[in-house]
Amino acid sequence: MLRYLIGIGLPFLGVIGALPWVAAQPDRYVFGVPFIYAWIFSWFVLTSGCLFFCWHFFDRHRYANES
Repeated sequence: MLRYLIGIGLPFLGVIGALPWVAAQPDRYVFGVPFIYAWIFSWFVLTSGCLFFCWHFFDRHRYANES
């Protein structure tokens, strides 16, 4: 259950849950890009990191025994 919360729940809350907070700050920029776009783009990378974390700590041993 913890792997689903980390792999799916955390990215969902990061993008959808924090979107009202991020959209409320229209005049902020990160390296010349509006903050909302930088936030969403950063979650592309962070979601991959969450999925890698789940695979490394929860699922890696399952596939290592099959080969």
